[in-house]
Amino acid sequence: MTKTAVKAPFKADHVGSFLRTESIKEARKAFANGEIDKDTLKKIEDQEIEKLVQKQIEVGLNSITDGEFRRSWWHLDFLSGLDGVEEFETEYISNFQGAKTKNKAIKVVGKVDFNDHYMLEHFKFLKQAVDRYGNGSQVAKFSIPSPNMLFTRIQGDEYYNDNREQFFHDTVIAYQKAIQAFYDAGCRYLQLDDTSWIDFVSEERIQAVVEKLNMEVQDIIETRVRCLNEAISKKPEDMVITMHICRGNFRSTYITSGGYGQISDAIFADLKVDGLFLEYDDGRSGDFEPLKSFKRADQKVILGLITSKFPELEDPDTIKERIKQASRFIPLENLALSPQCGFASTEEGNNLTEEDQWNKIKHVITIAESVWG
Repeated sequence: MTKTAVKAPFKADHVGSFLRTESIKEARKAFANGEIDKDTLKKIEDQEIEKLVQKQIEVGLNSITDGEFRRSWWHLDFLSGLDGVEEFETEYISNFQGAKTKNKAIKVVGKVDFNDHYMLEHFKFLKQAVDRYGNGSQVAKFSIPSPNMLFTRIQGDEYYNDNREQFFHDTVIAYQKAIQAFYDAGCRYLQLDDTSWIDFVSEERIQAVVEKLNMEVQDIIETRVRCLNEAISKKPEDMVITMHICRGNFRSTYITSGGYGQISDAIFADLKVDGLFLEYDDGRSGDFEPLKSFKRADQKVILGLITSKFPELEDPDTIKERIKQASRFIPLENLALSPQCGFASTEEGNNLTEEDQWNKIKHVITIAESVWG
C-alpha cells in the first residue's frame, strides 16, 4: 500500500476515463460496420480493460476504473439505459470551442426508473479485475452521470408533459435504486459527473437558464442541490460518493469559463457528497476564493490542477504552491490532487498520446506523495 492510500477519494486520484486503445477503436469500428458480433466486441473490451486495470495498479493508483472503455459518451450511455429514456439523433450540436460532437441526445418517452441496468455488469467485471490483479489497497471506482444530467439536460420530453415535480420524483427514485444496485454489486466508490453547474459560472449562462426555466437563479440552484442530495440520501454508510464538476471536455476543448462564486455555498455547504472533484487547471475556473464556503470536516476537495487536455507537464513547484494557496481556505488534510477531467469523456479522446496520459497520472502521484507523504 502506498503512503497516499487512505479512504477514497485518494490524495492522488483521477476522474475516470482513459484514452481508448487502438484495439478498442478498431473493434468498435468493426462492430459498427457489421464485421464482428457483440460477443467478439465484448471479448476485446474485456481484454483491454484487464490491461488497463493492471496499468493503473502498476503506476500506483488506488482508485481503479475501466476507463469507460465500453462507452461512447460519458453520460448518454448510462442515461439511455434507464427505463423511460432513449437516445436519439438531433440537429443540436453542443457548443464546444472549435469542435463539434456527434448529434446525439436523450429524450424521456416513459416513466423514468432503474431496473437491471446493463452497466451493473460492467462494474462487476471491473471489480473482479481489481480483485484479481490488486493487492487489497485498490478500490474499483465507477462513474455515472449525476441525476441532474437527466433532470436538467434532456432534449425532449414525451411523457411528463412539463410535470416537473413528477419527473423530479421519478428521477430521484431511479437514482436511489441505482446507487443501491451498484452497492449490492460491490461498489464502494461511486462518482457522479455533473456539467449542469456550468449554468452558473458566467452571467451569460445564468441569464440563459433563468429565461429558459422562468425561475429565480437561487431557486434553480436549490433544485439541483435537492435533486442530488435526495438521490444519495439512502446511500449505505460505507459507500463513498463524490461529484465531479466539469466545464466540458471534448477533444481537448471546453464549453465555457467562469469561477465557482455563484455556487460556492451550494456545492461546499449544501451538497452531501463525500468529495468534490473541481476543475482548476487554468484561469477558466477562477481563483480559490470560493473555497471559503467549505464547511464539512468530513468532506474532501480534489483539486484538478493537472490538465488532461494537453501533454505538457505542469511545473511541480507551481502545483505545490497552488495547493498551499487552496489550503488557506480548506485544511490540507481535506485536499487531494487529480487531473481536472478524464482523458476521454467521449470515445474520441483528448489530443494527447497514451504515453502522455500515463505521464500525467504519474505526475499527479509524484506531487501528491511530496505534499502529503
